[in-house]
Amino acid sequence: MAPEHRGSTRMMLSLAAAVALAVTGSTAVSASAQAKAAGLREVMFVGNNWDGTADVIKSTGDMARIGRINVIPDKDQRLTEIYLNPIKLAFFLGIRLGPGEGHDQFVDDMYSTPDGSAIVVSRPSFADVVSIDVTTGNINWRFPVSGFRADHMAVSPDGKRVAVSASTSNTVHVLDIETGKELGSFSAGDKPHENVFTDGGTYLWNMSIGEVNTALDDPSMDWTKGDRHITVVDANTYRQVKVIDMRERLDAFGRKDLSDAVRPVAFTPDESKLYFQVSFFNGFLEYDVAKDKITRSKTLPKNPETSEDRTTWVNDSRHHGLSMSPDGKKLCVAGTMDDYATVVDRESLQEGPLVPASKPYWATVSGDGTACVVSESGADRVTAIDFATGEKTASVSVGDHPQRVRIGHVAADWTGPSAS
Repeated sequence: MAPEHRGSTRMMLSLAAAVALAVTGSTAVSASAQAKAAGLREVMFVGNNWDGTADVIKSTGDMARIGRINVIPDKDQRLTEIYLNPIKLAFFLGIRLGPGEGHDQFVDDMYSTPDGSAIVVSRPSFADVVSIDVTTGNINWRFPVSGFRADHMAVSPDGKRVAVSASTSNTVHVLDIETGKELGSFSAGDKPHENVFTDGGTYLWNMSIGEVNTALDDPSMDWTKGDRHITVVDANTYRQVKVIDMRERLDAFGRKDLSDAVRPVAFTPDESKLYFQVSFFNGFLEYDVAKDKITRSKTLPKNPETSEDRTTWVNDSRHHGLSMSPDGKKLCVAGTMDDYATVVDRESLQEGPLVPASKPYWATVSGDGTACVVSESGADRVTAIDFATGEKTASVSVGDHPQRVRIGHVAADWTGPSAS
């Protein structure tokens, strides 16, 4: 599927790989220093899903807002196309009533290009990925995904490729981040969700979550949720390397009661352990990659005010958001339906203070690696929690319903698009 182009081309900086590594948290200090030397500034992009905007905030300290980007400048054009196509309209309204909680989903995920000139955004309700010039606010290219909804993305360590889940077609597309050209694709399980590059970009992992928009949430009806598994592919050929069915691993671990829908994940720095959340569970599990088995689980406190009616939980989530400190010693968990976030010691699995947060939807790591950063989708805020103390250190207001938060770069003197 060919992208739509504006015809502009850009010169890549020689330190693209170093800058891109900062996105994953590895070698963050040196990459940040090199980016600064090249005239770039490390920032955080906050996707305001219901607004259709991306706030740009400081990546450390008080996280003050620097600027805002409109990621749906072509909204009228896209809506015209949708309303003239009955099938597209049906899915568009389905997204609004289902995962959108009554709202259109205009931004799910986003990454900056290595040279800091553009932000690449997946837009669920428009079923596409776009590259937006951060200086002008114009669209550089647009890639319509297969099916009717775009979801989570991942950027390769060298910053040159971006993977996006096309959730209704059970497909993952991999695009050239500069041109939007499709480099390859592969089939995944039902409703592909999270994507992660591993081994320096050699492999690409996709986690499928199955059907999360039905009311068939009783454990006895779990079989109706579809084929949920982890698909691992060669990130150069996009051929399947391995399929990991967590149903088998969970059963062997003695947790037949848990869903096998893998939600957000976090690898240890050496990628030997994978920590993951599953639908309906207030906690997470530890998976030993080499041994191919689940080794530990952690159940976190419930909020007594949270309804036990699973159909009231957003998209089958109980907890949705997981990140790890750069040294691999601490995990940060977003307790979405329980309205808190907490830092967990990875060795002992002991949680720290439960930091009140309104429907925290994602967890990532600050630019200097000292804090966990969560998006409070219920309060339209982004909040930082110190990994060392487990206490809140900063909070900043953003747009309507923030979800994904990603480290990226803009020009050192950037303040916002001139067209906004």
